Amino acid sequence: MISVPETLPDDPAALKQLLAEVLSSAQELAKDKDGQIERLREQNALLIQRLFGRKSEQSSDPDSPQLEMFNEAESLAEAAAEAPAAEVEEEVVAPTKRRGKRKPLPAELPRVEVIHELPEHELTCECGCRKQAIGEETSEQLEIIPMQVQVIRHIRKTYACKACESAPVTADKPAQLIEKSLASPSVLAMLLTSKYADGIPLYRFEKMLSRHGIDIPRQTLARWVIQCGELLQPLLNLMRDRLLDSPVIHCDETRVQVLKEPGRDPSSHSWMWVQTGGPPGKPVILFDYTTSRAQEVPLRLLDGYRGYLMTDDYAGYNAVAAQQGVERLACWAHARRKFVEAQKVQPKGKTGRADIALGMINKLYGIERELKDASDEQRYRGRQQHSLPLLDQLKTWLEKTQPQVTAQNALGKAVNYLASNWSRLERYIEAGHLPIDNNAAERAIRPFVIGRKNWLLSDTPKGATASAQLYSLVETAKTNGQEPYAWLRHVLERLPLANSVEAYEALLPWNCQPTTPL
Repeated sequence: MISVPETLPDDPAALKQLLAEVLSSAQELAKDKDGQIERLREQNALLIQRLFGRKSEQSSDPDSPQLEMFNEAESLAEAAAEAPAAEVEEEVVAPTKRRGKRKPLPAELPRVEVIHELPEHELTCECGCRKQAIGEETSEQLEIIPMQVQVIRHIRKTYACKACESAPVTADKPAQLIEKSLASPSVLAMLLTSKYADGIPLYRFEKMLSRHGIDIPRQTLARWVIQCGELLQPLLNLMRDRLLDSPVIHCDETRVQVLKEPGRDPSSHSWMWVQTGGPPGKPVILFDYTTSRAQEVPLRLLDGYRGYLMTDDYAGYNAVAAQQGVERLACWAHARRKFVEAQKVQPKGKTGRADIALGMINKLYGIERELKDASDEQRYRGRQQHSLPLLDQLKTWLEKTQPQVTAQNALGKAVNYLASNWSRLERYIEAGHLPIDNNAAERAIRPFVIGRKNWLLSDTPKGATASAQLYSLVETAKTNGQEPYAWLRHVLERLPLANSVEAYEALLPWNCQPTTPL
């Protein structure tokens, strides 16, 4: 509101001064209103896009290579069922789709041969002679045998000497993972695989068992899950040691709701942290549940680490990055995403500043695509030759553009994000092994986000901790090429006998080759 005095001065000079002040205030107010209207217009456009538009961030530049979808894990989970499509403004005749060649069934699957003979009356030729087999035609069908359930009865023989009546001796009881439990390693492996690899909540697994006439309440299933997580902790300790040996660690975090946290409201949010890295040939993915998102968490998780740390721009990682020997990298996918949002709200049919920035960022990704199969040394030289000049060009554009944009609108936010993170963003060209973005962490956390859509929340902190432990094991097994059920069963069968570091080391996903039980 512009305030004007009730009585105006008689002096013309004073009156002119007052009028100038009123006009200046009116102009400032109009400018603020215009800015507010523009921000609301952008917010409305983005909301409409999120409600009715595609989730993927596809490049509109036909000359740039197809990029990965750079959504956050939450967006990726929502868009999992969507098929990618290209934007069209004019009618396009769809080309005839070529039928793909069917992949053969895996050679390691057991084969059951069914021989099909000609009927007896067709084996006699019209000339009266008996036909002879000269060849065969083979085709294959996939057959699935539903879950088979059986009971293993452990019968321990007892022996005694009738001659001297010495004390009877009974055969030793086989080592059990969970004492006095009716769950065998195969049951526990199936339970953990269903929940943490397939995203099946415990109540659905309870129903699956009930169809076979087995009544095991989900409270018991939950207790088994927690006990397995605790018993498998030695493997997780070794996996963290390997993670901290990594030259680069990717980090990310997402919300998780836990109902019965002491002293906290059931609707409050806790956090699931993910770190992925590991030495060459031994990739590790670790999850960790905490009630806090403070900087003390990554300080604890990455205690003693020296190397490169790839994150988004969350300030909670600043303390880790400030430690000697740690260099922080920023994610170009996040920077690109900001300009994609700015592009969505710019006037239709016009090329704006967001398009210019996206064009250069897309070219950086195009270079990475060309260098995908190169050695670290070749990638370093390629980046110095091609990416460095492009980064210089982008920085020049950034320095020119930043003073010309409004900080509150989508373009201004994208430009300021790029400027404030520039030193971390350009650092990836320092070496050939450094990543351009944090997509590895976003891919690693995606299974948890998808699973969360099924089970929604954790009941207790112990359950959330177990989820972190078991997601770590399952996802690390998968990224090392292991089939989760086969590996978990292999580990759970041998875990009761493990009594040394070497024995636990032998169970890590990169150190064993279990076979899938038939």
